[in-house]
Amino acid sequence: MNNLNQTPTSERTHIAFFGARNAGKSSLINAVTGQELAIVSRVPGTTTDPVYKAMELLPLGPVVMIDTPGIDDSGELGDQRVKKTLQMLNKADAAVLVADANCDITESDKELIDLFKEKGIPYIIALNKSDLTSGRDENRGDEYISVSALTGEGIHELKERIALLFKSKETQNRLVADLISPSDFVVLVTPIDKAAPKGRLILPQQQAIRDILEANAVSIVLKENELKETLINLVKKPRMVITDSQIFDKVAADTPQDIPLTSFSILMARYKGLLDDAVKGVAAIESIGDGDKILVAEGCTHHRQCDDIGTVKLPRWIKSHTGKNPEFCFCSGAGFPSELDEYKLIVHCGGCMLNAREMQNRAQMAKRAGVPMTNYGILIAYMQGILKRSIELFPNLHSELLHLDL
Repeated sequence: MNNLNQTPTSERTHIAFFGARNAGKSSLINAVTGQELAIVSRVPGTTTDPVYKAMELLPLGPVVMIDTPGIDDSGELGDQRVKKTLQMLNKADAAVLVADANCDITESDKELIDLFKEKGIPYIIALNKSDLTSGRDENRGDEYISVSALTGEGIHELKERIALLFKSKETQNRLVADLISPSDFVVLVTPIDKAAPKGRLILPQQQAIRDILEANAVSIVLKENELKETLINLVKKPRMVITDSQIFDKVAADTPQDIPLTSFSILMARYKGLLDDAVKGVAAIESIGDGDKILVAEGCTHHRQCDDIGTVKLPRWIKSHTGKNPEFCFCSGAGFPSELDEYKLIVHCGGCMLNAREMQNRAQMAKRAGVPMTNYGILIAYMQGILKRSIELFPNLHSELLHLDL
C-alpha cells in the first residue's frame, strides 16, 4: 500500500491496551488486528516498548492499536517501562484493560481504571483466557467482556464494543472546510526549502488540500515568489490565503488587506482545539527577561537544518523582538517534559504529528503549571504585527481579543 495515501497516525483514533504482565495483552492485540504484531511469550515483561499498529476498525474507521508494557513491571528497567505505559494515557482516545479471567482484578488494574476515569478515557475491561475459566462466574458490569485470544472467543464482540465507545463522539473538527463555500478559491503558499520533505508536502499542507477538495472548493498551490502575480491574474478574489508561518511577513505584504490571511500553524491550533489559549498565551513574550527559560517543543523528530525554524529562527526572532537574552530549551517527539514550572513560556509547533488528545494534554499540563503556551504561527504573526489580521477568519475569537494589546 502507498504510505503517502494512508491516513496519518495523528488523524487515527488511538486505542491502547493496558494491563499487568502476562495478562495476554500482546496475544489479544494480535487477535484483534489479525496479525502477529506483538511478540508473545510466557516470560513476563516481553513487551518492553509500546508497539503501534495502524488498521481499519469498522465502522469506526482508521485507528492505531497500541500494545503497552505491563503496568506491574518492577526493577529499574521495569520502572522505565511503566513510565512509558503511563505516557500512553496521554495519547489514548480509548483504552482496553486486559485482565486474566481466572484471577481477581488486581490493585494495578484498579489504579488504571481510576486513571481512565480521571482523564476521561472511555474504556473496556477484557477478561482474557476465558477458555480456561471452567465455568467461573463472570457476572460483572457492562464494562466487562469475556474473550480468549487463543480460541477467538469474543474477539468480534470486543471490536464492536470498542467502536461503540465512540458512538456519541462529536463530529470531527475541520481544518479549513467549515470556513469556505463550494467554488471558493483558496490560495496555499508553500515554500520549498531545505527543510521541506523531499518529494512531498508537509502534513498540514496535504490536509488543507484534501479538506478544500471535500468542500468542493478550489486550492491554488504556489511558492511565495508567485503569489503577487497570481493574485493579480485570478478571475475572482480568493476566499483566503494560507501560508507557511516562516514567510508570514512577505505573504502579508503581497496579500491585499481585503483578502483574509492566516497560516497552516494557526489553522492547526484551531483544529486541535487550542487556538483560544494559544492566542491568549502569546502576550507572555512581552514579559520575557534575560535568562528566562523558553521551551520550544515539536511533535515530531527530524534532522535539523542549518536554519531550522525551531532551534534557529524562532530564538533569533524572539531575541530581536524582546531585546533580551532568554535561555532556550528544546524537546521533540514524545520527549515533552513532565515538569514545566521552570519555564516562562512554551512555544509549540502546530502538532500535526500528534493526535488532538496528546496536544490538549500538553496544553493542560502547561495550564496546571501556570505556564503560558502558544504556537509557532501565532507567535510569528504576533511578532510581525499581523496577529489580529491572521485571526479575523475566526470572528468569535477575534471579537473576544479585540481588547487585548496584540
